[in-house]
Amino acid sequence: MSSHHIVREKQEPALLVLGLNTFSEELLGQLLEWSPTVITTPPVAEQINAYEIKIDIIIADELDNDLQSDVKQIPQGQAGPVEAALNYLIQNEYKAVNIITDDVQLADFIPFAHKINLVIFSGGQKTYAINPGFSKWKPAGEIIRILSLYLNLQTSGLAAIGKNTFITTNDGFISLNFNGGFIFISEDI
Repeated sequence: MSSHHIVREKQEPALLVLGLNTFSEELLGQLLEWSPTVITTPPVAEQINAYEIKIDIIIADELDNDLQSDVKQIPQGQAGPVEAALNYLIQNEYKAVNIITDDVQLADFIPFAHKINLVIFSGGQKTYAINPGFSKWKPAGEIIRILSLYLNLQTSGLAAIGKNTFITTNDGFISLNFNGGFIFISEDI
C-alpha cells in the first residue's frame, strides 16, 4: 500500500452482512478491499467463515464459542439486527455502512437514513437514500427506481419508462429534485 492510501479506522464504510444468498463473490471482494469493520449475525457468520473473512462484530445476545476469536458482540435485545448494528455504528461515529442483505425492508432503514450514509446491496440492486437536489454522473441506458413517496418530482437526464422507473437518456449528470426529506432509490449493479 502506498503512503497516500493510509486508511484510518472508520474512514471507510463498515460492512453489515445480513445475507449472502443473492450476492456475488466478486462484489463482496470489492467491498472488503479496504478492510472495513465487518458486522454480521450468527447464521451468516458461518457463510462468512467459509470465505475466510475476518468478522469484527456479531449481533447476538449469546455467542457460539466455535466462531472466530477476538469477535466483539453487540447484544440484539428487543431490537432487530439492523437496528442494533446501525445504533452501534452511529454511537461509534461511523459515517457510512454498506449493507448486504437477501431481503430489503426499507422500513428498517428509514429511521437511520439521516444519521448515517447507507448503501444496501441485494439481488443485483444497490439502494440508497438521496436528498432533494441529488445529482450524479451516469452512463446512458441505466435504470433508476424510486422506492419512496415523493412530492413534486423534477428530473433531468432521465426518461420515465414505468411507474417510478426511469432510464438515463445520455452519458452525463442526472438530477432528482423533490419536496421534503430524503427518498430511497435503487439502481442495477
